[in-house]
Amino acid sequence: MKSFINKIPRLYLFVLSALILLLLIQSVLRVIFWIKFNDPNDPVSNGDLIWSFYLGMKFDLQASLGALLPVLLIGWFKPLHPVYSKAGRYFWHAYIALVFVIMYLVYITDAGHYAYLQQRVNATALRFMENPLISANMVWQTYPVITGSIIFVAVVAVTVWLFKRLVGRLKLDAAPSYWNRKRWYHKSVLVFVTILIVFFSLMAKISWYPLRWSDAFFSTHAFSAQLASNPVIYFSNTLKNVAETYDLEAAKQAYPFMADYLAVQSPISVLEDGTLNYRRYYDHQPEFPTAARGKPNVIVVILESFASYKSSLSHNPLRSTPNIEKLANEGYFFRNFFTPSTGTARSVWTFVTGLPDIEKNKTSSRNPLIVDQHTIINAFEEHEKLYFLGGSASWANIRGLLSSNIPDLQLFEEGSYDSPDVDVWGISDLSLFREANDVLKDTRQPFFAIIQTSGNHRPYTIPDDNEGFNIWTEDDLEVEVTSYGFQSLEELNSFRFMDHSLGHFLKIAQQEDYFDNTLFVFFGDHGIHAPTGKHIPAYEAQLNLQGLRVPLVFYSKSLIDEPRVFDTIASEVDVMPTIASLTQTRYLNTTLGRDLTDNQFDDERYAFTIEHGSDRTIGLLSDDYYLLMQSDGSKQRLHHLNGDNPRANVAGEDQKMTDSLSQKLTDIWNTIRYMRENNKPE
Repeated sequence: MKSFINKIPRLYLFVLSALILLLLIQSVLRVIFWIKFNDPNDPVSNGDLIWSFYLGMKFDLQASLGALLPVLLIGWFKPLHPVYSKAGRYFWHAYIALVFVIMYLVYITDAGHYAYLQQRVNATALRFMENPLISANMVWQTYPVITGSIIFVAVVAVTVWLFKRLVGRLKLDAAPSYWNRKRWYHKSVLVFVTILIVFFSLMAKISWYPLRWSDAFFSTHAFSAQLASNPVIYFSNTLKNVAETYDLEAAKQAYPFMADYLAVQSPISVLEDGTLNYRRYYDHQPEFPTAARGKPNVIVVILESFASYKSSLSHNPLRSTPNIEKLANEGYFFRNFFTPSTGTARSVWTFVTGLPDIEKNKTSSRNPLIVDQHTIINAFEEHEKLYFLGGSASWANIRGLLSSNIPDLQLFEEGSYDSPDVDVWGISDLSLFREANDVLKDTRQPFFAIIQTSGNHRPYTIPDDNEGFNIWTEDDLEVEVTSYGFQSLEELNSFRFMDHSLGHFLKIAQQEDYFDNTLFVFFGDHGIHAPTGKHIPAYEAQLNLQGLRVPLVFYSKSLIDEPRVFDTIASEVDVMPTIASLTQTRYLNTTLGRDLTDNQFDDERYAFTIEHGSDRTIGLLSDDYYLLMQSDGSKQRLHHLNGDNPRANVAGEDQKMTDSLSQKLTDIWNTIRYMRENNKPE
């Protein structure tokens, strides 16, 4: 054993000593957390308990290796080596002691925070630093500070002593003869191995995506997620997402317009909890020619990069999407439908929450501080909830968004299917629809299912198993693909295959019992900013709206009596209220969305847009105008959509319209900022 240890680099052994102790302490602290906060009247099942501790260990490994990473990266330099250098030995022992101190402080704060709010500590706890004297007095008067401080110092001292003992047990002071005999390339290999170990350990799982805070939400039992979480990891993740905030006074100033715009039913502007009132409770469906029979199922299909200008629905001569065109001709088709921004994760956020994603640096799905939102999906109380994704839900932390908002959701992703992966995005869209149908036909009705496609994306893979899909070649085309919005023949075929897969899904679904009593909803998650072609309105390309305009189609044999085409402006935030209305579902609406079939809103329909960047450009799109400005209200530009030159800024020529739309846009912007911080589930 001794000879084996002597062959291991001393730096590895030093880090290993600290790692073992850190993992052991965090495991003990997790057990204490479980004993202290577990509800004996609602205990976590044995299976969930085991998995919580397993995930917790992986989170602990992430946190520990993150703390020890400086040692592994810098400790190779001889002047700072933790064993061979006296200065390095003092420095790194002091550093490890500091790591223990910080760890204990975070865990103590976390325990107090959880005991008070039933939440793991997050960046919002920093608000107590705004009034440090008051906070300090509260702590002094509430807790045994002196006794606690003595215990804290004693625990840190014992921990440091244990670390020194462990280092001694590993005989790190022994002569490093083996290591000194190694040539430079042997040492290079060890350094490379170190990097690999750290990388895969920080990933904490074999996947395209690292272990994230949202992976803790694997169970419908809320405490299991709390138990699995590591407070250091969770706090650091929330710390990255505190930059975006709202202006309460601005939200209050916007409220009169917003209350009228949203048709807030109650005269109470401020609720008992102090938040502004945006509540609208719909107990029945607005008058509209539908005929719901029983509790219908809902299947929402989110189509990857489904730009309107590329589809047959925009009269593209390439006739790329005959299947969705057929559905649009038999259902409700909204041809002026816009997503607030580009990006799939932002679109999924908007659909689920009814709020545009205004997160500046990342996506809202990655922000644990605001991911917990009220969603109309939960109004479908008697419905089974299912989500199908061909790849991993860890991508863009979609898992965090879904698990935090839809407690009873059944999530199907990579590893859930028998179908093979075809590329980085998982199984093909065709296989995804097949797999979803196999699950849905055996699912208790009613159900609410979401199918998110991803195949219409580079590398544009067409699987060999394609249900007779005809891959076009140059000989099959009478026009150039680049003339009508496609950058390549591969992209066109991928777009066509998505539509082909959708057509196959409807074909097999028609054979199932659930089909006749199901509302199907199809929309693109976003468009593509690219040259479009002459078949679309000039303003779409000139004002960069081709990345936001996508089709929205509602199709149902039982709920839609007569096909209809809607030309009014529609936004993705409106999808869920419309679904609830068409299915005659009672629901509470607290966000920006409005029922697209409710005639009371027809006089004033807008679509909010946002271009993310260092200077965010926000916009308000109406039937005739498009107003753009910076988020601070500067650089206003007004464009007449149907004018001779849509690109021209006519703000100076029509000041009245500019002022009107800019004020409404400002009110909507400040309301969105407020809503996302104050839209928690009841």
